[in-house]
Amino acid sequence: MGKIISIVNQKGGVGKTTTAINLSASLAVLDYKVLIVDTDPQANAGSGIGIDSKDQKNNIYSALVGHSKIKDCIIETQIPNLHLISSHIDLAGFELEIVNQVAREYILKEIIHEIKEDYDFILIDCSPSLGLMVINSIVASDSVLIPVQCEYFALEGIAKLQNTIDIIKKRLNPSLVMEGYVLTMYDARTNLSKMVVDDVRKYFDTVCFETIVPRNVKLAEAPSYGVPALLMFSGDKDGEFDIKFLENKGAISYIDLAKELLKRNNLPEIKEVDGTK
Repeated sequence: MGKIISIVNQKGGVGKTTTAINLSASLAVLDYKVLIVDTDPQANAGSGIGIDSKDQKNNIYSALVGHSKIKDCIIETQIPNLHLISSHIDLAGFELEIVNQVAREYILKEIIHEIKEDYDFILIDCSPSLGLMVINSIVASDSVLIPVQCEYFALEGIAKLQNTIDIIKKRLNPSLVMEGYVLTMYDARTNLSKMVVDDVRKYFDTVCFETIVPRNVKLAEAPSYGVPALLMFSGDKDGEFDIKFLENKGAISYIDLAKELLKRNNLPEIKEVDGTK
């Protein structure tokens, strides 16, 4: 199948990396083969699953500049079915390096499509910007997923982001589709969170996920342990996962989001292997 999804929002702190880590882990637990590609120079996606980018000689930057083969950059994680291509701080200067290069918007697409069919899903964790690296990510993708924080200021940049995506679709990637908006950091105790949910669903009803990710302490704590939230609460033993043991609302919300994503793509909740589930 091989579907590439960019997780994008030019505003920082809305849950992009949290979504990349926990949605990927949830899909992996549901028996889908998943790759996270970290294109943010901060490299938080790697550290959030226990991998230090500074230890990785082969990374997305080295692949983009031609120093590494993309397949040599893939790292196995502690979660079965989940792999990572780490970022690097040098990626911060990549846009300046390619600003005069011909077809500079297609560099990531050219290398990532070499491994597209090796995975069921490839999730690209983008930096909080609308720069050339983010454009590369969107051009390389089949769809875009946008986390929206349930706060007022989070709504202000959506129109600009949607306009950028529309331009990229028109000029650079005609087959691009909107995977959906994911409402994050929802606090049921506040009227503001409820208002943001209502506004987003009013304007983006058909592409807004039903699953809402709550504001959750354990989701915030999990990266400090170098694990996705579900690994903290899944009853994990010797690398085995059992979803029924999930105890935390944050982890459960990403399992639900993964199931909803699969449903939207007409795929079973547990991947069929050799005719079985």
